Amino acid sequence: MQRLDIKSALTRREAAKKPPEDKSPCSACSVRHLTVCAALDESELAEVSAISKTIELAAGGPLFDEGEKASNLYNVTAGTIKIYKLLSDGRRQVTGFLFPGDFVGLANESLYAYSAEAVTVCTVCRFSRRELEPLLDRHPKMERRLLGMASHELAAAQEQMLLLGRKTAKEKIASFLLSLSQRAQDRGQSGNPVTLAMSRTDIGDFLGLTTETVSRTFTHLRSAGVIVLHPGGKVEIPGINRLREISEGL
Repeated sequence: MQRLDIKSALTRREAAKKPPEDKSPCSACSVRHLTVCAALDESELAEVSAISKTIELAAGGPLFDEGEKASNLYNVTAGTIKIYKLLSDGRRQVTGFLFPGDFVGLANESLYAYSAEAVTVCTVCRFSRRELEPLLDRHPKMERRLLGMASHELAAAQEQMLLLGRKTAKEKIASFLLSLSQRAQDRGQSGNPVTLAMSRTDIGDFLGLTTETVSRTFTHLRSAGVIVLHPGGKVEIPGINRLREISEGL
């Protein structure tokens, strides 16, 4: 009898260590506070978990292509993704870089208006549009969160127009580094040094510059002591005030 009691006690102890069955896997997401799910409480997360699937992408792997049916939406949870459009003459315009917490795949029409591709190894949560829309109807606060993210995306697009239309190469690079620094801080990370996961070609296609101009501008900024280039794509900014002045054309 004593042995049975000991075994029963051990069983209860092991059971106590297990998480509750109704606890959502989304609870363990390290970037949940940055995602569209941030508006939901613990009990509501189970609904999100039921319609989401975790997808892993290798560096260079496509998430979706321009013109493809926009059946899914995605929340980036790890890595860096670039979104871009191909022009009729074959040139490519990168329109943005996405980081953990960013939402991608929103489309007014039935087709994606741009392509999305992993820059690094990435993890995303995939949501079926058909299943997500009723969920948004049931949880207006999640819908408001999504609208806020869409508004932020629009503001970023307007900033991109300014970068492409009015700034010099040096001003563009300076503004780009500052924006990456700010976005890192928004995610609770250090804004200095900045991590450049993307290639010089990607940066050029984003800023409307040639790869050579991007490389030359980085060299000029380094020679002036404004930045320090480290291995692994790390860019230290000891002269961040000067970088801000450069970004503003001063």
